[in-house]
Amino acid sequence: MMENKRNYFIAIALSVLIVLAWQFLYMNPRIEAQRQAQQAQQAQQAAQQQTAQQTGQAPTGTVEGALPGSTQAAAEATREQAIAKSPRVPVETNSLIGSINLTGARLDDLRLKDYRETVDDNSAIITLLSPSDSKGGYFAELGFIGSTEAGSVPGPSTVWTLAEGEKLTETTPVTLTYTNDAGLTFSRRISIDEHYMFTIEDTITNAGGSPVSVSPYGRITRYNKPTTPSIYVLHEGFLGVLGQDGGLIEEDYGDVEEGAVTNVKATGGWLGITDKYWATAIVPQQDIAYESRFSHFTDGQPRYQADYKNDAVTIGAGDSATVRTLVFAGAKEVPVVDSYEAELSIPKFDLLIDWGWFYFITKPMFKLMDFFFRMVGNFGVAILLTTIVVKLLFFPLASKQYASMANMKRVQPKMEELKAKFGDDRMGLQQAMMQLYKDEKINPVAGCWPILLQIPVFFALYKVIYVTIEMRHAPFFGWIQDLSAPDPTTFINLFGLLPFEGPAFLHLGIWPIVMGITMWLQMRMNPTPPDPTQAMLFNWMPLIFTFMLGSFPAGLVIYWAWNNTLSILQQAIIMKRHGVKVELLDNIKSMFRRKPAESK
Repeated sequence: MMENKRNYFIAIALSVLIVLAWQFLYMNPRIEAQRQAQQAQQAQQAAQQQTAQQTGQAPTGTVEGALPGSTQAAAEATREQAIAKSPRVPVETNSLIGSINLTGARLDDLRLKDYRETVDDNSAIITLLSPSDSKGGYFAELGFIGSTEAGSVPGPSTVWTLAEGEKLTETTPVTLTYTNDAGLTFSRRISIDEHYMFTIEDTITNAGGSPVSVSPYGRITRYNKPTTPSIYVLHEGFLGVLGQDGGLIEEDYGDVEEGAVTNVKATGGWLGITDKYWATAIVPQQDIAYESRFSHFTDGQPRYQADYKNDAVTIGAGDSATVRTLVFAGAKEVPVVDSYEAELSIPKFDLLIDWGWFYFITKPMFKLMDFFFRMVGNFGVAILLTTIVVKLLFFPLASKQYASMANMKRVQPKMEELKAKFGDDRMGLQQAMMQLYKDEKINPVAGCWPILLQIPVFFALYKVIYVTIEMRHAPFFGWIQDLSAPDPTTFINLFGLLPFEGPAFLHLGIWPIVMGITMWLQMRMNPTPPDPTQAMLFNWMPLIFTFMLGSFPAGLVIYWAWNNTLSILQQAIIMKRHGVKVELLDNIKSMFRRKPAESK
């Protein structure tokens, strides 16, 4: 019995140490480094604003990321002021509202109609893209780089003409045109589906007397990175799948600040910039090779940029050519992103959502949870039902675990006899105990495996609750209105009865306390170990975990409390079947009994 408990405590202690070590040795230094980098960047930006000016034109031959149409050293306008500066084509669908800037034909004004800043229905809807002249600039742009004989080709400062359509909707595409002095006419047809995918078809017609070559390019540019500190379970920054058979590439903002990342030449795939719940990505035409990179520029307005340049497309005299590009700009809804991968043949587009290392567990778990949600209409209840399914899947292992604990308990008298017989002879005692385990067909480490195997499941569930947008602002019951956020109550103000907020480090809600109680009850299913160190760990573990999980998403805490409750019931049933008394109440009572005074 003691050996089994020791394995149990070791597994829990290692898990705690890993989490604490990661936080103090990796996360805290990383957050501090990010803070210092931001301060340095702000100082550099202030100095540059006094002297630097933007070029206003895309350079020939490469995509250098010069900002379009502004002579300011840095963008100072508000979003509303920037939108009012240039002619625009309105955009409105069931999911999006905004406009297309005719200067550069940029997607730089998009808001998400279905998502709000907070759980308050009256809060502002989410703003995704903003103009280049605004302080929060974030936009997607497609253009061309041409040879000398091609003349002026559409770039950042080109003003397009609206030729067809008045408003971009799911049913009404628009067409923009531009004709240069070399006889090239560019016709851009823009359409959008009911969600977040734009389709841009550029047709180049050569009315001149000789062939010309142009290279399509695309870029996603943003000025500011997320203000919330990054955490290890989530990637925010640059990403892409470059090539039909390429793997996912992820680059953090900090890494790109240290130097541009030039990717290998590829054909097919996609690239972009992702936040926790939203993303913007460009899917180049899948049969034209391209070069891509992730960059950070500090000339003029500091900015982050994911861009690519296609191989040149040659248009003969009197001929035309068409290039088709997709631009995703919206919420990372799982079924929507999956449908784009399947229906539009975008390789591994589902990896736009950060499923993590345990992808093969995380995504099926979400699918199961989403299945239950569609049945009951509440993601909190879906979490409870998913937990039951997980417990059923692990039932054979749990049965072996608790059966091993029951067998260890059954032979406890024999183990005490061996301890009395061998006294201080530890080697002899160890050999005798191993022989006893063999004779009784007991595996002393059987109780450890279920705990270790469930750790990936726990992290996968954490990933689902923390990362998927479906969990954002998803209510449970009562005071839990957002399963992806911590329990908003705290015992410091008597759970809202007193009119003040306590210190953040003491924030502890009702559900974390319920979780701590269930964990304490689960551990009391077995007596406190006689070893003082193990006993201390045994007694303090529920309290430690209660405060650790106090800042975790409420959905995860609810899962853990429910999982503990099911484990208590499961252990009680299995141990009764093996003829072993369930000593939960006895163990609790023993805590409050006065210990006999030691004789002197």
